[in-house]
Formats: sequence, C-alpha cells, structure tokens
Amino acid sequence: MVLLPDLLVLLAGYLLGSIPCGWLAGRWLAGLDLRQEGSGSTGATNVLRVLGKGPALGVFLLDVLKGTAAVLLAKAVLQPIGFSSSSDGWVVAAGLAALAGHIWPIWLGWKGGKAVATGLGMLLGLTWPVGLACFGIFLTVLSLSRIVSLSSVVAALALPLLMLGSFGATGLRPAYLALALLTTVLVVWRHRSNLKRLMAGNEPRLGAKNP
Repeated sequence: MVLLPDLLVLLAGYLLGSIPCGWLAGRWLAGLDLRQEGSGSTGATNVLRVLGKGPALGVFLLDVLKGTAAVLLAKAVLQPIGFSSSSDGWVVAAGLAALAGHIWPIWLGWKGGKAVATGLGMLLGLTWPVGLACFGIFLTVLSLSRIVSLSSVVAALALPLLMLGSFGATGLRPAYLALALLTTVLVVWRHRSNLKRLMAGNEPRLGAKNP
C-alpha cells in the first residue's frame, strides 16, 4: 500500500528540483529570461554564457544542492521504516522527481535545464563515492575538450558502470542500478541537440558566447 510519507517525499523531491535557480539569477541580476537567451536552458552552463562565472558557480552549487536535499529528505522521512529494497525505491524515486522538477518545472511552463548538476547532487546524496567519481570524469573530459555537453554525456555514460562497481561491499541494489540507467538515458536525451552539434563539429566550447 502506498503510504502518505512516500507520496510526500516524491512531491518534495519534485518541488525542490523545480526551484528555477538559473532563471531567478537571470531575472534578479540582469532582468533576463534565460529561456530566451543563449541555448534557452536555465542551467549553469547557459548562466555562464549569459551572466558570467560568478552567477554560474552559484547556480551550479544550488542545483547540486537541490538533488542532494531531495534524496537526504527522503532518507530522513523513510528512516523509521528501514531501508529495504522497497524503501530504496522510494528514495531513488525522490531523486528522479528532483530531476524531473529541474527539467520540467511547473513554474516555467515545463521548460528548465538539463539536470546535470541536479543529477550530481542526487548521486552525492545516494552514494557519494559514485557521485564524486562521475564528477571527476566530467572534470577530466572538460579539461581536455572544454566542451560541457561532451563532458556531461561521457560522465552519464560511465554512471551505470560506476554504480555496478560500488556494489562490491553492499551487494546489488536494484533500485540504485535502475536509477543509474534512467539517469544516463535522461541526460543523453536532454543533450540530443548538443550531440548533433558535436557530430557536426560546431558545439561551443567553454566560455563561448554562442549557444
């Protein structure tokens, strides 16, 4: 039977994820609607293009925090009933709800960001070694290519393997593996236009002004 706390953690996860940090930064700092600027995304990369490094770093950290908070809140609420495979599923669902909120925020007509930072925060809340490993891959690819989208996609593709490798000490956690696979699909799908530009050789590098 579905319990009220389970539904509440899903709603809280979505609402946390839907806080439009990038859009608010654009409005408050420059009077702009980021959906009409640069790539049209409300994520930190577009904030960097439009507003600069300082606002982009702030938005990135807040977007990470949204994902972490959704997962930690779900764990705190569900702790009294124990962490069975069932409650694992609800914690994972809360993290996915945060991703959905970031990508499809109700406040902005369902048009948000690409969920890379929020996905990192979700992973840090669930299993921080995997989150840090993904972030390390992202930074490595970014330092070599200077292309944020490529770095995001490579890190997402590595996620299921990293998650599998993390089960050595704790045993297989099917909900966590399902989360890794769904997150990979979601991130790659959200970057489909970037992938087309990458194949065409005209994807902008870090710091470029064009979308």
